[in-house]
Amino acid sequence: MIEDDRLAAALALAHDAHRTQKRKGTDIPYIAHPMAVASLVLEYGGSEDQAIAALLHDTIEDGGEACADRIDEAFGPEVLAMVRDCTDGSFEHKVAALLVSACDKLHNARAILADLRLLGDALFTRFTGRRDGTLWYYDELAGIFADKGAAPARSLNSAVTAMHAEASRVQASSRMPTDAIRPYA
Repeated sequence: MIEDDRLAAALALAHDAHRTQKRKGTDIPYIAHPMAVASLVLEYGGSEDQAIAALLHDTIEDGGEACADRIDEAFGPEVLAMVRDCTDGSFEHKVAALLVSACDKLHNARAILADLRLLGDALFTRFTGRRDGTLWYYDELAGIFADKGAAPARSLNSAVTAMHAEASRVQASSRMPTDAIRPYA
């Protein structure tokens, strides 16, 4: 059962932590990301606590330890543990955090794919790993989540495969010599 008050409180806390942030390289308010991750968690059968952790998964990283205290007080140690697991990326034996983390990466991969289609290779300047590092990272994640049996693993793999295809298409089209393009006669 989902309690609207707990979800609303988690959304308010997430909004407070991310109030001034935008998604990397965009004008999209950052809060859209945790909301989308929470939605994916629920779509993949996650619990209320997992959905709350999804809303809060970046709050400690972005809002500091004060957020951890607020999470523990408002939502309990189980939610705090999931948020911490997602924050430090150590979810090997934590099934609840595995779903939240996989949904986080799925949403990110889908956003990257959409932006890649709009911006082409210029998109990769947003990322420290640039093109090759970003693609490698998402390949690795897709493999890890598949090996661990995460519910969104198949969707993540599809998004990563599409990222590779689009990146290859964009790269090939940018290499085409301009004299090879001839107007219709």
